[in-house]
Amino acid sequence: MMTISEAKKLLEEKELTAVELVQSCLDNIAKKEKDVHAFLEVFADEALEQAKAIDSARARGEELGPLAGIPIAIKDNQLIKGKKCTAGSQILENYTATYNATVIERLRLAGAVLIGRTNLDEFAMGSSTETSHFGTTQNPWNLSCVPGGSSGGSAAAVAAGFALGATGSDTGGSIRQPASLCGVVGIKPTYGRVSRYGLIALASSLDQFGVFTHSVEDSALLLQVI
Repeated sequence: MMTISEAKKLLEEKELTAVELVQSCLDNIAKKEKDVHAFLEVFADEALEQAKAIDSARARGEELGPLAGIPIAIKDNQLIKGKKCTAGSQILENYTATYNATVIERLRLAGAVLIGRTNLDEFAMGSSTETSHFGTTQNPWNLSCVPGGSSGGSAAAVAAGFALGATGSDTGGSIRQPASLCGVVGIKPTYGRVSRYGLIALASSLDQFGVFTHSVEDSALLLQVI
């Protein structure tokens, strides 16, 4: 699996385009997502358009953010303006976010390409991603196994190569446990280090935004951004 750090180097040296990188993730999604079910929605067209804009800006020599062209998946309890945000629940099936979570704003400013909304246990209360109203997520390493939870969709998306990184939220293990089960790196930052604005709460005194990646270096980079 390509890491964010590896992809950044190739993009900056113009040995890889953002469109090629995003398309490779979309190709993996097309091949494997029907079995894994990591996503509730894939932003394919928008992701490719954003990637094209980043490639054009790079060609013009414009200064770009530290995640320019990097595909990132978003746990579906984190608000993206104009997109549905269900928290895995039928109650919020038709809810559309009216503003961006602070973490989303910071990812966008850094140039990250948001590739889709990932599945989760309903209202982030679970440890297997089996309680989502929208179906279960499978572990991409073994489809008969669970990916952990509640951020199982995000962990599975990174493990399967659907994105180079993903956001999660952790109240009592919801990043750390699925990271372990899916063989990726997950970090729950110290409470208060990352803004919780725009996160659908399970327990506000414990909830924390965090990330999934393929390496500790990548997690440090994403944490720095958010």
